Parts: sequence; C-alpha cells; structure tokens
Amino acid sequence: MSKQMHGYGWQLIAGFLLCATGAAMADGSAIDKIYHPYVQPQEREIELRTVIEKNANSPAGDQRTLRLGYGQSFTDRWFGEVYLIGSANDEDSFHLSAFEIEALWQLTEQGEFFADWGMLFELEKEKNNNAAEASAAVLVEKEWGRWTGTANIYGIYEFGSEIDNEFETALGLQARYRRSRHFEPAIELYKGEDTFGIGPVLLGSHPLGSGRQLRWEAGLIFGADSDTPDQVFRGLLEYEF
Repeated sequence: MSKQMHGYGWQLIAGFLLCATGAAMADGSAIDKIYHPYVQPQEREIELRTVIEKNANSPAGDQRTLRLGYGQSFTDRWFGEVYLIGSANDEDSFHLSAFEIEALWQLTEQGEFFADWGMLFELEKEKNNNAAEASAAVLVEKEWGRWTGTANIYGIYEFGSEIDNEFETALGLQARYRRSRHFEPAIELYKGEDTFGIGPVLLGSHPLGSGRQLRWEAGLIFGADSDTPDQVFRGLLEYEF
C-alpha cells in the first residue's frame, strides 16, 4: 500500500506540475498564501492577511488586497473558513470587493506516507459584478530533517456573465527551515500565466496558553517576468484558539 501510494503520488505531482507551469490564477497575480494539508481538531481562528502589489508600470499604482476571515474545524479532517475581501489602489479608495468561502480536507495522517496530502476548495464571488471563481488545489507537504517542502497546485474556473468563462491553473511552492517555532525562514515561488515570482518569507508563532497561539507570516516576492508586479508584499496575522 505504501509503495503504491509512493509511486502514484509522484506521478500525480509530476502531472500537475506540467499543467501548472503554463497558466495562472484569475488573470492576475497568484501570490498570496501557501496552504498546509493539516487540520487541528476543535480549532478556531481569526485571520487577517494582506497583499500589496507594487508595479512601476501600472497606471493605477499600488494594488492592495485585504482579507478578514473566520474559520473552524468541523471534524478532525475538515476545516472551513469565510472571508470578507477588500481592495484599493492609488485611484480607488478601500472598499469591500468580494466574498469567499473555503474548505480544507486533510487526506492522510501526518507521516503516514512519503508525503502528507490534502485538498483545498474555494469559491469567490465579486460583490458588484456577476463574476465568480471556483478552485480546487492539491496540497502536498514533505519533511527532510529540519526542512519542509510544500506545494499548492491549483485548478481554477472563472465564470459569470461579465467575464470570459475559462479554466486556469497555478502553482505555489515553499521551502521552509524549521529553526524554531518562533522563527522559520523560507523561500517561496509562484508560477502562473500572469505570475512568476520568487522571494524570501519569514514565519513564526507565539503560544498564548490554553490552546491559543498567534501565527504570523511576512514575505517579499520579486517579479521574475514583465507580467508580474515588481514587488509583492504578503503578510498574515492569525489568532488560533
């Protein structure tokens, strides 16, 4: 069983990677967050995350996106979250622009196979337009000593009367060094039709006692082609209880 899973798993990863190297998420930057394939039973969280895109060639200037979410586990394998999404740029003030729901499904126990597996499902609806986006992602994570490698491999379908209905893919990779729970340096790579970026990220957590902790992430991703913003700052603050 383990050997069969090992061989099938690498074939699945290879197939998804071949698809993901040629396309992107939502006709825009795919740089946002790397998800991990784990669910903690009886966990709840409040999440605040931001993405700031700086592009010298953009007439609208910096693009800012803010997500405020609440999530909780429903079983030891399923976790759900809802988001309010706000956006702004140099020409448009901050406003509520979209809503999103997502569900994370942990497929395997940690350490059960050569890698840990999960799935992520997302549905985003724009507030003022008849446009939506549904996506599913394979989440894969593998440990080597104090290093952890994570892959998020997305299939995305955009639909609505005000946009062209189309299917796209995207890829996010993270290599993280587990120095301590308080400080974990990492490097991330994002690839898509309109995205190719790579850069450093810092992650950490601080326990608050009684099953509570504060997690944070901060990264600066640099565009590696003309379609990607010059620099993308991504930040995350998460209170788990």
